[in-house]
Amino acid sequence: MAAKSDYYDILGVSKGATQPEIKKAYRKQALEWHPDKHKDNKDAAEKRFKEVNEAYQILSDTEKRKAYDQFGHAAFSPGGAPGGAPGGFSGFGGQSPFGGTWKVYTSGDSQGRGSPFAGFDFGDPFNIFEQFFGGGNPYARAQSMKRYSISIDFMEAIEGVEKEVNLEGKNKKIKIPAGVDEGSRIRFEDFILSVNVRPHDIFERDGADIFVKVVIPYSLAVLGGQTQVPTLGGDIKIRIRSGTQSGTMMRLRGKGAPHLRGRGRGDEYVRIVVAVPDKLQKEQKKLIEEMKDKGL
Repeated sequence: MAAKSDYYDILGVSKGATQPEIKKAYRKQALEWHPDKHKDNKDAAEKRFKEVNEAYQILSDTEKRKAYDQFGHAAFSPGGAPGGAPGGFSGFGGQSPFGGTWKVYTSGDSQGRGSPFAGFDFGDPFNIFEQFFGGGNPYARAQSMKRYSISIDFMEAIEGVEKEVNLEGKNKKIKIPAGVDEGSRIRFEDFILSVNVRPHDIFERDGADIFVKVVIPYSLAVLGGQTQVPTLGGDIKIRIRSGTQSGTMMRLRGKGAPHLRGRGRGDEYVRIVVAVPDKLQKEQKKLIEEMKDKGL
């Protein structure tokens, strides 16, 4: 999982950029990275094109820009919220599976207030592109094909699904392959379908990798043992090592989403959160105080 690039860096503008400067930068970047201009490396171009459109949607909106300046990408991710406490992702042996330091945010502050933009739908970047250019697309091939969008559930995107849709008064059955993700485009005979994926209550996703948070009691973290973890295929048991720290990240190989192009599946990353009791009985408090005296 790679960290999202800074929206200002993506458009090549400063944090104090004016709206005209942001629009000018978007026009330049969107034209440069339109996939129809990069037939030899379309996948990379589509990814960059999507990033450019995300950056423009946030920085061109005053309120969204303020939220981004204060909370970064967490303000728009499922579960992102103001007041969330940051924490680092780390694996066993102090090695991060992401190759760097990450910060995550809780789903709300101490009073349960969440971000008004959490789970923000960025929409179809190609529709935004065409709207920006007044409905005219500089690329004839993309302009000649009609575009539609569809929203599906998280698990439908993972497993694939067949849908019956009405296009121009005609009912059609379309097959959405397993492994599609937010923003995926599927080319049919005479149209292109953009896929929007509704967020899941438990799982988050980055490409083919799945992320889930599991809360364990303090005693299990100290003594070790087993706990159940949700996966896309159902709950499984994993072993918790004694002395596990809160924030530890564990990788379950092959438990992620299927690769849309190619074989195999991604991995699932389980972030362990140790629940610290807020109320202790007299005997429990005494034991904790004894541990404290011994430097534990």
